Amino acid sequence: MNFIQAWKNGPGPESARDYLVLILKGICMGVADIIPGVSGGTMAFITGIYDNLIDSIRSFNGRFIKSLLKFDLTGAVAEAHLKFLLPLLFGIVVAMVSMARVIHTLLGTHPVQVWSLFFGLIAASILVVGRRVGEISAKNILSGICGAVFSYFLVGLIPVTTPDTLWFVFICASISICAMILPGISGAFILLLLGKYEFITGAIRNPTNLENGAILLAFVCGCAFGISLFSRVLHFLLEKHHAITVSLLTGFMAGAMRKIWPWKEVLDSVVIRGKVHVLSEANVLPPAYDGEFASAVLLMVAGFAAVIILEWVSSARD
Repeated sequence: MNFIQAWKNGPGPESARDYLVLILKGICMGVADIIPGVSGGTMAFITGIYDNLIDSIRSFNGRFIKSLLKFDLTGAVAEAHLKFLLPLLFGIVVAMVSMARVIHTLLGTHPVQVWSLFFGLIAASILVVGRRVGEISAKNILSGICGAVFSYFLVGLIPVTTPDTLWFVFICASISICAMILPGISGAFILLLLGKYEFITGAIRNPTNLENGAILLAFVCGCAFGISLFSRVLHFLLEKHHAITVSLLTGFMAGAMRKIWPWKEVLDSVVIRGKVHVLSEANVLPPAYDGEFASAVLLMVAGFAAVIILEWVSSARD
């Protein structure tokens, strides 16, 4: 088998249209990761590629590493799900590079409208994902409640001061990368909670420095370890305890709605490298039922409808 055959035999898109659709789904994930408190994992669930994403991450296993060490690129390509991951990652990177400034500008100028759109998207996705639970049982309900309570309190925590040692950077990376593939929980927010957001972003700004290089190496290794281990745990749970796991993930999304509520009052904030980052805030009722409120409601409905339509189209194809 040659390189091209190994690529074609892997799981992933088959036509130019399939590639385009997968790239668009990656763009959705990338945009979600830009929004503070919103997870790309949520978008993966909404767009129906969550299981494929977990399987693709798991494909970077011992056989893949062994092939790389032997310089057997064909064997490595045959083992890894690159045909799925590369178009998806391309979409994520395109979104982050092209949309980051736009999203952050809109969050600064029209925060209520942006949060309202995402509130509608996540609200509908809770219903869509919840339907995949299957049977309603006491265990599933309890699992969903536990997920919601955990997520609700997690997104309300205040960041703490933590050590800057490499071993702790490794641990923070392992935890935050897991959050990035969990619906409803933002990996960047976890870094902020663990007191490492400024530390890591500072190292990224000057990666050629020897000390910063060591920090980033520890971070990358932690990410690789965390996502490799956690993807296998998630795969096992989804395969062996599907209903309870999906109930838990649905609860995560429901609890995270606290973070996405459009109307907020900032209680505490910090300036990191010239940018204001909110440490704690409280949800409040709309200050006035005016044009801004009407536009927010319309965007909520639009976001909700978009997810329902997307689910309907996907179901019709199946």
